[in-house]
Amino acid sequence: MPRIDHAAMYVRDLEAARAFFIEYFDATSNEQYHNPRTGLRTYFLSFEDSTRLEIMSSPGHESASLSDAAGWNHVAFSLGSQDAVDAMAKRLREGGFEILSGPRTTGDGYYECAFLDAEGNQIEVTA
Repeated sequence: MPRIDHAAMYVRDLEAARAFFIEYFDATSNEQYHNPRTGLRTYFLSFEDSTRLEIMSSPGHESASLSDAAGWNHVAFSLGSQDAVDAMAKRLREGGFEILSGPRTTGDGYYECAFLDAEGNQIEVTA
């Protein structure tokens, strides 16, 4: 049966992105992979439920803006409760992150908060 193994995203500052997911989402990280031929550098971040996110940096991917492009829009992390979403929203706001919406109940029934990480990637936390 197919299942999604991981999602991947390019970031401008690989170490800052890694630190963000470790601090705010309790991710654990593998050792950095580096391909000296292409310049690609990656980390796989693992979360408590075995979900994984690959963060990558590579020459040529430092300034692309995908905010208006077709394709993937955001990644969402389930925190398990409305109280956890509220607490994370407060923590993110205090950390200087831009809150896009919420915490709120969406039209399709999610209790969520959407925000931008330090690089402008949209992330949601849900109950």
